[in-house]
Amino acid sequence: MEQQYVIGLDQSTQGTKAILTDAHGGIVSKAFLPHEQIISPEGWVSHDGEEIFRNCVRVIRQLVEESGISKKSIAAIGISNQRETTIAWDRKTGEPVEHAIVWQCARAKEITDAVTDEAFRRRVREKTGIPLSPYFPAAKAAWILKHSERARRLAEEGQLCIGTVDSWLVYQLTEGAVFKTDCSNASRTQLFNIRTLRWDEEICEAFGIPVTALAQVEDSDGDFGATTLQGFFDAPVPIRSVLGDSHAALFGQGCVKPGMAKATYGTGSSIMMNIGPAYKESESGLVTSLAWSRSGHADYVLEGNINYAGAVITWLQKDLGLFESAKDTAAMAEAASPADTAYLVPAFSGLGAPYWKDDARAVLVGMSRTTGKNEIVKAGLESIAWQVTDIVEAMSRDAEVRLSELRVDGGPTGNPWLMQFQSDASRARICVQKAEELSAMGAAFLAGIGAGLYGEEILSADRLKQAYEPQMDKTIRDRKYDGWKEAVRKA
Repeated sequence: MEQQYVIGLDQSTQGTKAILTDAHGGIVSKAFLPHEQIISPEGWVSHDGEEIFRNCVRVIRQLVEESGISKKSIAAIGISNQRETTIAWDRKTGEPVEHAIVWQCARAKEITDAVTDEAFRRRVREKTGIPLSPYFPAAKAAWILKHSERARRLAEEGQLCIGTVDSWLVYQLTEGAVFKTDCSNASRTQLFNIRTLRWDEEICEAFGIPVTALAQVEDSDGDFGATTLQGFFDAPVPIRSVLGDSHAALFGQGCVKPGMAKATYGTGSSIMMNIGPAYKESESGLVTSLAWSRSGHADYVLEGNINYAGAVITWLQKDLGLFESAKDTAAMAEAASPADTAYLVPAFSGLGAPYWKDDARAVLVGMSRTTGKNEIVKAGLESIAWQVTDIVEAMSRDAEVRLSELRVDGGPTGNPWLMQFQSDASRARICVQKAEELSAMGAAFLAGIGAGLYGEEILSADRLKQAYEPQMDKTIRDRKYDGWKEAVRKA
């Protein structure tokens, strides 16, 4: 029998990646395309949904053609996606109403600021697991409906679709035949009741969003239709999984048991802990979301999100011009004065968990006359680790157990200085995986399990590249952490 493969499609904030996994879960080919980051004079962040879909088609075609495999050997496709990014489109034509509002964008702050009913704000938190915030699709969708006459007209006609990027891609890949999302993405919209696993009519009505405009919610390993990729495949290939990128990474890391945790370092960063089948509300500034729903059974997570992780490195490189390549940062941090006390708090668009300060602004504090570019780069890298540590500390309080191991993935994990500092800062063993594409792998593994190509053992295979253990003296670490918390108070 001809060997079969699975495609994992990861549509992320910076671009679109596709990987091809074989019968053993190994990556045999990969392809990537970036897309434009559209920044308005107000600092609003947008993406062109049509460009994103074109790139998805292109990377899959490139992946298959360069691998040399038969198109007929593709067993399934799995999708992971940037979360919270919100797009609205015409149900009949499939045309976007306007550019997608990216998760980083806080333009919908006017919507959430207008909600003064504290009892309603508490109900939103209790039902969705998320504090009211402009970063989630509820406010973004309401902003679109408020500012777009076309969106309002389509809503009145029952022809408006509003969804996260996964639902947009499924709709386009199936040529409008399927409008679905999965539980993990739905749980991040602030419109989905994660206790009843249904769209919440009270919240939808409060935001002015018709439930009819929202996608059908499916299990993460459900049936999301099939695609010929605009005629590229001779026969339709089933789409057998959809997961938010952080949830897909949790699955790809094999964190399928309560207490297991991971951190994904991308443009932002998501730190997640699997807490099993029972809902638990955080008392430490984290959110509760659905990890996934498999065959009708849901698992929950505690999660904290950071707006600027890898984006800090991009800012230091492209906006400040402090280095030519991200690979230079480890050596620069190593060369920096260990006595320097500069802290960078990258609150360029507010602070997420556990602070939830929408009006915070970035600060660089504690500089001395000897603070130079090496020290600023070091402060930038440290800011990533300190933000993750803030969430690890909150997670440990909520779970009432100190987190001893954190499985990590994403581009910045290739920086040994950062990973050692992360271990020192969080006082945990940091396990770096061999592959960086854990979101795409998680989507591919779940799709492969659904298609019968993989068994559950695919999740427990040893993929450890390197582990980092804490080395910094605890007294020094605590002093440095106190300095970070003081810097955050000034943001």
